Amino acid sequence: MRVGDRVRVALAGRRVGGWIVATDVAPPAGVDLRELARWSGRGPGPDLLELAEWAAWRWAGRPASFLRTASPERVVLALPPPRAARGRAEAPVSPAGGLAAAALGEASLPSRVAVPGVAVLRLPPAADPADVALAAATRGNVLVLCPTGAGARTVARRLHRAGVAVALHPRDWATGAAGATVVGTRAAAWAPVGGLAAVVVVDEHDESHQQSQSPTWHARDVAIERARRAGVPCLLTSPAPSLEALDAARLLTLARSDERAGWPIVDVLDMRRQDPRTGLLPAPLVRLLRSDRRVLCVLNRTGRARLLACAACGELARCERCGANVAQPAPGRLACLRCGAERPPVCAACGATRLKALRPGVARVREEIEALVGEPVAEVSGAGEARNGAGDAPGTRVVVGTEAVLHQAGGADVVAFLDFDQELLAPRYRAAEQALALVVRAARLVGGKDGGGRVVLQSHQPRHEVVQAALHADPARLVPAEADRRRLLGFPPAAALAEVSGPAAESFVEALGAPLGVEVLGPADGRWLVRAPDHGTLCDALAATARPAGRLRIAVDPLRI
Repeated sequence: MRVGDRVRVALAGRRVGGWIVATDVAPPAGVDLRELARWSGRGPGPDLLELAEWAAWRWAGRPASFLRTASPERVVLALPPPRAARGRAEAPVSPAGGLAAAALGEASLPSRVAVPGVAVLRLPPAADPADVALAAATRGNVLVLCPTGAGARTVARRLHRAGVAVALHPRDWATGAAGATVVGTRAAAWAPVGGLAAVVVVDEHDESHQQSQSPTWHARDVAIERARRAGVPCLLTSPAPSLEALDAARLLTLARSDERAGWPIVDVLDMRRQDPRTGLLPAPLVRLLRSDRRVLCVLNRTGRARLLACAACGELARCERCGANVAQPAPGRLACLRCGAERPPVCAACGATRLKALRPGVARVREEIEALVGEPVAEVSGAGEARNGAGDAPGTRVVVGTEAVLHQAGGADVVAFLDFDQELLAPRYRAAEQALALVVRAARLVGGKDGGGRVVLQSHQPRHEVVQAALHADPARLVPAEADRRRLLGFPPAAALAEVSGPAAESFVEALGAPLGVEVLGPADGRWLVRAPDHGTLCDALAATARPAGRLRIAVDPLRI
C-alpha cells in the first residue's frame, strides 16, 4: 500500500471509499484492526494529500472534496513508464515566448523550502498561450492550466508537435503521474505530475478557474501554493491581470509596440452625442451593420424588453401584485422579474395596449437590426441556445446575443457592445474587471490590430477606466482606480471575504461570534458576509467554528457579490 492509494472499507454494513493517508501506524489501545474491503488503485501522492489539507483550511471545505478531484476517473492499477519526449523542446521565437523564458530564468530555485518567483505575464489577447507553455516546457515537465477544454486541447497539440511528452488531463492521469507535461482545465491543478518543473496558468483572470460549488477553490491560488511547496516557478498569464494576481506576483510586460499590436482597434461611441431617438442603434453602428462585415452585437439582456412604459400616459409598466417592474419575455406577455406574475401587455394606469421599450432585450434588438439591414439576423441568448441560424451558420452575417455569443462564435470582423454601461455599472464589486474581461474575449474573436478587426463600445462614460484601458490597449489604466475602490470598500484583495448561506447559516454565524479582526455583515436575502483583513485570520475563524446540522454553504473569495 502506498500513501494516496484509494481503498474501500466496511463501515456500518456498507463499503465506504477513502484514501491511505499513512502507513505502518500502530492502532490505539483497545482498537482491533479490520482488513480493507478493497484496493481501488492509485491515487494522489503525499504532496497532494498535504495540499488538500491546506486547501480544506483555505476554502473552508473538507479534504475529501479535493482528493476526489485529484484522483483518476478510472481505476489505475500501475503507472506506465514515463513518456519519452521526441526531442528537446526549444522556446519559441516570439515576444510572448521570450518574456516567459526571461521570467523563468529569473526564478531562483535553491531548495524545496525556498519560495521561487511568481510572475504575472501581461500578454495581449492575440498572443498565443502555447508559446508560454512551450517556453516553460524547456525546463522539464510542466503543469499548464487553461480556462476551457478547447484551449487546453489546442495547447496540448502545439506541445505535442514540438516534441514535448504531453498528458491531457483527466484522460491521461496515469501518464502525467508517471512523468509528462500535463495540460488541462481547472481540475488539472490537482493532477499529479512526475518531476514537476514549472506551473503555468493561462488567463488567470478568467472566472472559469474558480469552482462555483462549495468549496469555491481557485486554480490560480492552488497553482501558486503548489509551486511554492514544490520549489518551482509559477507563471500567470493574462491580457488583463486581476488585482489578486498583481497583489501576489511581480508583473512583466511586453514592449509597448508589441502589446499594442496584439489588441484590435477599439472604437468608443459616446452615446451622449448620439441622437436619443436611435436608441441602441446610432448611425455609426448602422453603417457597420449594413456593410459586408461579420458583426456580433452583445447585449446582456434576454427577452424583448426589461423595462417598459405606456406609450399613451408614460407610466412605467409595473407588477400589480408586488409593484416591481415587468419585462416582456415574448410578444403578448408581461412577466414580473420579482414574483413571476404574468399578465397581458396592457397599461395598468390607463388601459392602453401600446407599450414602448425603455430597456430593450436581445429579441427586440434582433428584430430592429433585421429591419435595418434587410437580411436574417441570428440570435444567441444562452449557452447552447440559438435562434434564426445563430453561430457560424452560412449566410448569417449579423448575430445578436448575450455574452454567450462570444463563446459560441468562431470569429468576427466587428464586435459591438450595445450597452456597455450595463457592465460598467453592474452591482458587483468586480464589475470593472469583468467588463474588461468581456472586451478581451471580443478582442480574441476579431484578432489583433493588423487584422483590421474592431471592437465597438457604446457608453455614456467614455472616460471610464475600463473604456480607456481598452481604447489605449493598456490594462494598467484600470488598476489604480480599481485598487483604491477595493481598499476603501474593504473588498479583495484588500480584505478576505466569505459568503455564508443556506438553512444552517444563521446557526453557524451565531457560533462564529465576533473573533478579533473578523467582521460579520448581514443578513441580506438569507446571506451573511464574513470579512477579515487577511485570509489567515478569516480561515482560522471559519475552521474553529463547528458546523451545525443542516445544509450550509461557505463561499470563500466569492466572485459575484
